[in-house]
Amino acid sequence: MRRATLDDGAIRALVAGAHGDPFAVLGPHRVDAGGRPALAIRAFVPGARAVRVVAPGVLPAPRAMARLHPAGLFEAVVPERAEPFPYRLEVADGGGVATVLEDPYRFAPTLGDFDRHLLAEGTHYEAHEKLGAHRRTLDGVEGTVFAVWAPNARRVSVVGDFNGWDGRRHPMRLHPGNGVWELFVPGAGEGSRYKYEIVGPGGELGALKADPYAFAFELETPSTASVVVSLDGYAWGDGAWMAGRGRRHAPGSPIAIYEVHLGSWARGPEEGDRFLTYRELAERLAAYAEDLGYTHVELLPVTEHPFYGSWGYQTIGYFAPTRRYGSPREFMEFVDTLHRHGIGVILDWVPAHFPRDPHGLVWFDGSHLYEHADPRMGEHPDWGTLVFNYGRREVANFLLTNALFWLDRYHVDGLRVDAVASMLYLDYSRKAGEWVPNRYGGNENLEAIAFLKRFNEVVYARHPDVLTVAEESTAWPMVSRPTHLGGLGFGFKWNMGWMHDLLAYMSRDPVHRKHHHDQLTFGLLYAFHENFVLPLSHDEVVHGKGALYQKMPGDDWQRAANLRAFYGFMYGHPGKKLLFMGGEFGQTREWHHDRSLDWHLLDAGPYHRGLQRLVRDLNHLYREAPALHEVDFEPAGFEWIDCNAWAESVVAFVRRARDPRDVVLVVCNLTPVTRHGWRVGVPAPGFWRERLNTDAEAYGGSGRGNAGGVWAAPVPWHGQPHSVALTLPPLAALILAPAPDGEA
Repeated sequence: MRRATLDDGAIRALVAGAHGDPFAVLGPHRVDAGGRPALAIRAFVPGARAVRVVAPGVLPAPRAMARLHPAGLFEAVVPERAEPFPYRLEVADGGGVATVLEDPYRFAPTLGDFDRHLLAEGTHYEAHEKLGAHRRTLDGVEGTVFAVWAPNARRVSVVGDFNGWDGRRHPMRLHPGNGVWELFVPGAGEGSRYKYEIVGPGGELGALKADPYAFAFELETPSTASVVVSLDGYAWGDGAWMAGRGRRHAPGSPIAIYEVHLGSWARGPEEGDRFLTYRELAERLAAYAEDLGYTHVELLPVTEHPFYGSWGYQTIGYFAPTRRYGSPREFMEFVDTLHRHGIGVILDWVPAHFPRDPHGLVWFDGSHLYEHADPRMGEHPDWGTLVFNYGRREVANFLLTNALFWLDRYHVDGLRVDAVASMLYLDYSRKAGEWVPNRYGGNENLEAIAFLKRFNEVVYARHPDVLTVAEESTAWPMVSRPTHLGGLGFGFKWNMGWMHDLLAYMSRDPVHRKHHHDQLTFGLLYAFHENFVLPLSHDEVVHGKGALYQKMPGDDWQRAANLRAFYGFMYGHPGKKLLFMGGEFGQTREWHHDRSLDWHLLDAGPYHRGLQRLVRDLNHLYREAPALHEVDFEPAGFEWIDCNAWAESVVAFVRRARDPRDVVLVVCNLTPVTRHGWRVGVPAPGFWRERLNTDAEAYGGSGRGNAGGVWAAPVPWHGQPHSVALTLPPLAALILAPAPDGEA
């Protein structure tokens, strides 16, 4: 081994995998050769017997490299050249077999000054296009550029199939101004598995880390490697949907959401109860949702999550659709298919917390990078997860670019933000002494509030035609009001109070309901404070709570009737609608992620098939009748006719469209007693047609009702100039509307 052009300390650090600046050592470097400038080319190739520099047109013949260290560090000095030139390395292994390789350390950085500035500033909303793994061609050489943010690391190497998972082979270049490490790896292509090997600030080697910006993960479970995947080239066929979705998302539009967990909606029982793929789910789910009249499907998180039992709420791969059901391109096809059937796609998005899996974001670069260092701020006591440090610019930018990524690259129509309440309050689920007050001494998480406002501002500025929905369970004011008015800026908020009150009310034996009439009516005291969605979600049918069908009191007939009446009241009530899968046909078992819905119930008697027919008809009526959806968020769209019949558990109200003459009447009888001649005031004369009766025989009911409608009489009642005498079926809801002039 001859005398090297660099010192022994640099050689030892490089071969030990401890050199923090490999580009200062490897690749081409100008050196002094006897008083004259020359070029030294260095390469670290463990396991090589010999290495030569190959540069046709520059060097007359391959130039042998001298071994500087037994571990595989080589150098060739080219005295006739002082400037870098394109070259390759011819590597002979121990058996003498020669392979020609490109040298990653001869390529210039790909991350520009402006990108580095925006990343450091926390305003790079296309960060996913720069960080992560991206196929590139540099100087005619195909490969992949890897880039990762790890500002406190001493060294970061990309390891994978292409280098035997050896962290010494591909240490990365640090951009010290923003803590991003970058490397172009020639030959690393589509499908290559990879992770990052990170040496922390104290010199400790941590667990191999998955790429926070990875677009895909390897298929095998429990393996956790990221995978190089290009998202380019998919030919979308949803142009008509995208052009018109803005009007579908307006506050006055009908929005009926079918909430779905893809792994348990349906399975392949003939093949070991396997998951259905995105492609299989696409046509089946799109056709089903379209037939039932839903406007949107909301998916429990599809972002990659190692623990299937978390339902996706413990995300590791924020930029990757889970591999369990197929590839990223196949998920694009899934969204595209739903759009072509006229169904929007909303994703559950989880910026509130992340899991502790060692290959994930936790202790990422040997420091508390994504999470708070203080466990009183950085740990979530309920879920055993970690809380994002929203006050750190780069962390907030990671989440913001992730939100935009799904809207941009996958044409997603909305994001439902999970666990907003846990973000807003520093003392959420914490006892005294377990939380840190903000700088004013309060319990508000000021950084999280600022992040949520910025999230909504950025999303709506770039995609004014999408939805943002908050799952927020407290009385925090103005969640769905614009930020310039002091709100958080969400488009909609789940009405958790309404949900809890109605489930409590409907689960009671009807004989006791009269003592809890306020649970039925209280929601109207605050119904217009926010843009509410009425949610009957997955959270209400798990952890021992039972299925909606099983929550209802009585025998099978009464349970089905109660649930039908519940849905009738829900569709008449102001607010957009959401129902978790299985609720539409009366799933009787509590939902479990490890099994399919009980579709066989549709053939088990009249109640389940009838309930499904009712949901279909409710959705279609809801969409057809402007009075049921146009004025959901203003008092002008609702008027109580009678909310005082507590002893009989009867309520009656009117819904109005923008045209106040366009009305529907909703009357609910929530006891099993049929009530004849029940007089209800109405605002208009003429024939009031029975548009829907949840007790119809087609729905599994008794068939009692009003023979299609009733004539209003000039009998003032309930403060209205006219009234109708109705037969109120047992445990049922009626929806009536004035017939057009001359029709009856």
